Amino acid sequence: MALVPRNARLFLPIGCIAALLAVAIGAFGAHGLKARVAPDLMAVFKTGVEYHFYHALGMVLVGLAAFHLPQSGHLKAAGWCMLAGIVLFSGSLYLLALTGLAWLGAVTPFGGLAFLAAWGLFATAALRNH
Repeated sequence: MALVPRNARLFLPIGCIAALLAVAIGAFGAHGLKARVAPDLMAVFKTGVEYHFYHALGMVLVGLAAFHLPQSGHLKAAGWCMLAGIVLFSGSLYLLALTGLAWLGAVTPFGGLAFLAAWGLFATAALRNH
């Protein structure tokens, strides 16, 4: 039996759990918040779910790529940046939608930067190994 690379063991389950949470949070928003949250804040919440889901799947891709790039530090950093992006970007949007606290919008761009860094690191990992 072949050894599973450490980054695959790390980011495949984290990505799957993040995707599960994106579905659960999205369902909560669609069914539990629709009547309680203003439409503009509901749109904010949906944006958080959308980016959460994209980057949960991105972490799954990082885990799968680890089978081909088992020693890549760039790949590992990409996975952690995706997780940080979900927490900062999506998390701040969820809290903004739920609380209406406008200052949370100042946190969101840091999550966006983490997402950008993640995809750049992922590309670097792929390019360095060709």
